[in-house]
This record gives sequence, structure tokens and C-alpha cells, in this order.
Amino acid sequence: MPTDSGVDRARLASLSARERATYAERHPRSAAAYGRADHLFGRVPMTWMNKNAAGFPVYVDRARGARLTDIDGHEYIDFCLGDTGAMAGHSPAPVVAAVTDRLATLGGATTMLPTEDAAAVGAELARRFGLPYWSFALTATDANRWAIRLLRAVSGRPKILVNSYCYHGSVDESLIVVGPDGRGVSREGNVGAPTDVTGTSRVAEFNDLAGLERELAHGDVAAVLMEPALTNIGIVLPEPGYLAGVRELTRRYGTYLINDETHTFSAGPGGATAAWSLEPDVLTIGKAIAGGIPIGAYGLSAALADSLTGRPDLDLVDMGGVGGTLAGNPVSMAAARATLSDVLTEEAFAGMIATATAFADGVRKLIDGHVLPWSVAQLGARVEYRFASPAPRTGTESAASADAELEDFLHVYLANRGILLTPFHNMALMSPATTLSDVHRHHEVFGAALAELLG
Repeated sequence: MPTDSGVDRARLASLSARERATYAERHPRSAAAYGRADHLFGRVPMTWMNKNAAGFPVYVDRARGARLTDIDGHEYIDFCLGDTGAMAGHSPAPVVAAVTDRLATLGGATTMLPTEDAAAVGAELARRFGLPYWSFALTATDANRWAIRLLRAVSGRPKILVNSYCYHGSVDESLIVVGPDGRGVSREGNVGAPTDVTGTSRVAEFNDLAGLERELAHGDVAAVLMEPALTNIGIVLPEPGYLAGVRELTRRYGTYLINDETHTFSAGPGGATAAWSLEPDVLTIGKAIAGGIPIGAYGLSAALADSLTGRPDLDLVDMGGVGGTLAGNPVSMAAARATLSDVLTEEAFAGMIATATAFADGVRKLIDGHVLPWSVAQLGARVEYRFASPAPRTGTESAASADAELEDFLHVYLANRGILLTPFHNMALMSPATTLSDVHRHHEVFGAALAELLG
């Protein structure tokens, strides 16, 4: 059953049917392309792309800055931005120039040899996040996998602890949630798990220090892998003192702490780690730091790096499972250097966060004007409106507050009027190219949707 979001369900169903019909009429070329994709599993390059509200996805023709145009010729203000991968905006000029130079002038897309760009990126990540040593992957998922292997090896402990309804990509150990009895269970829909996830993982609710300590007390947890704020289940912000408590407990129980900043990078130029003065042992990140070019990275504390390099029994060079042929390739390194030095700068983040604050304030005003039991959460340059008030404080509460029918209606209504949100919830991300006019257009359309929905 959908959550009680304060709307008339019959009216919602009628409006949703109208909007889906309009969507189908407006996107004949996208519909036809989707229908022809017989040799793609799920008819899309990656099955996640089937997460859409209208039966088939729009097919992109071109994208630049905060704008995207589909093959039917419709232009959108893009607040999804590739689910954070394009937080720098689509094809920012410095990244295009760096990648073009690497490929067209210098050549060598894949060499399995270092470039000077890599050292520059490592130094900049160290400056921003405070961890001195860095290594690279192609995705944040891989960065998390490799960090887990390293910490299991150096700790001698088998289990990883995550938060219920966390998101760390497709890492097997993360697909565990808190069940009705308070114990960990496999997350619904877990595909092809190699083993029972309760054998590899422990789980605690976000913002629950007592639950965390109860799980750490078993003494078998190598690392706590967490986002400083939950994002993929909807933004869940840390309560005062929670993150400091996590760090104190992990140290007390001899457990390493990994901050996954892939999405919480929106908090500022050094992510939540710098914004909130956090002290992880490992930090993982991906997506946005290369301006849309595939990348992942993980940073290590000096103490951890020393512990690892002092272990001759660990094969960190060949088959140890902490590398890949394409990782650290010259193109991704050139893109990351340009993104960090010229696009996602401190000045850019200041503007992005100011734009996000205007977005949050406007949405909050509309919600309050209709006396809806909803709330708004902001994480730096990222904003989300939630169908719950007060805002959820745990992942389980956040999952329970979802209303798929209402989300789908809003997404299709907005898309039909030229606005894209992150497909699986009502999240909007600001890029350096996002303007206050873009924000005001969203508010105009969102306000119209509420007026029709609520009568």
C-alpha cells in the first residue's frame, strides 16, 4: 500500500493516466527506438534505465550544461545530471578540451602506464578530503569493493557493517537491511547473491548509535562502510553528534571507517568529510570527479597505507583484486584533473549550494502553502522533497515513506513540461550551469502539478 501522502488516490490515478498518454504522444521516436532494441537485455544498455515513470525512457540526442535534448526534439532542464555523474554539468568545456587533447593530440586511451595527471588528481583529492594516498578504479562500486578487500586483509576480520537501505553500488556486502525483528536480512530483490548476506555483513540503522554498538560488539567487523548522509533511499541527514559517535565507536572496537562520498560530494568541494570535519580511514568516490567520464577512487590514511605496504604476504601488484586493466587510464585522469581544477571548484560549489538553497526554499513554500504532510531535505547542492513530515531519520523510515504512484505522477508531469528529476525519487541536483531561472521554472511546474492534484 502507498504511504498516506495527503492526496486523493482516485484523482492521482486519473491525472497520472492523462500524463502518461501525453508522454507517449510527445515521444514517438523514443518509443520506436525502445521498441527496436530487441538485442538489449531489458531493451536498454543498463537495466537501471528502465526506472522511469512512463513505460519507456526518453532517448538522449545531445546534452550541454544543465540542458538535455531528446531525439524527439524536446529540451529539458536536467536536475538529474546522470544521477550525480554529471554534477559538473554535461560536457563542461575544460573537460572536453582535456579529453580531446588526450585522445586526439597525445593519444593513448589505455596504456596501463601512469601519467602525470594521475599524480595531480591524487594530490588534489588529498587536499580536499585529507587522506594522503589515493588509487583509482572505473566506478565507485569497484572502489568500495577494493577498499573492503584491503580492510578485511589488514584487520583479519570477515564482516562489513552497513546502514539499512544504504547505497554503495552493487557491492554484495551492502545488500542487507534491518528486518522487522531488528536483525539483518537480505534486501528484497537481491540478485544472485553468492552467499547469504548475513554471513558477510552486519547492519545498523542510520542515526542509531546503540544499534551500531550492539553490532560492533561482536568483534568481527573489519569496517563500517557508510555514506555520511543517506541519499539513494532519499536524503536522510545525520542527527547532531551521530557521525562523531560513529567514529568514536569504530575506534573503540578496532573497526575501520569508510566514507562513501560518491553522492555526498554534493555537500561541498571536500564532500561531507571536509564540510563536517570527519576523519575516515578510507574515502571512496566516483562519478562526478571526472566530469562524466567513468572513474572511481579511494583514499587511504597514512596509518592504513603503512599497515598494508608492510604486509609482504598481500599481493597488491598482480592478482590481489585491487586493480583493473582500465583503471587509472589516461583519459579518466585527464578528465578528473580538469574537473577538479577548473569546474567543481570552491567558487562553483558556493554558487551550486546557493542555487540549491533557493530550490529548497521555493519547494518548501509550495508544500507549506498546500498544508501537505511533506518535508524538504538539502545536502549542499542536492535537494529532495519527501512525502513525510517530519523527515525520516533512518533508512527504514525513508523506505516506508515512499509513494511510487505519486512519485511517478510528478516525474511524468515535470518531464512533459521540460524538467527531469532523478528517476527513483524527487531529487534535484544543481550543477555550475544550473540557474535561478531553471529553479523558478521547476517551481512554476511543480506548483501547477500540486494545484491540479489537490484541486
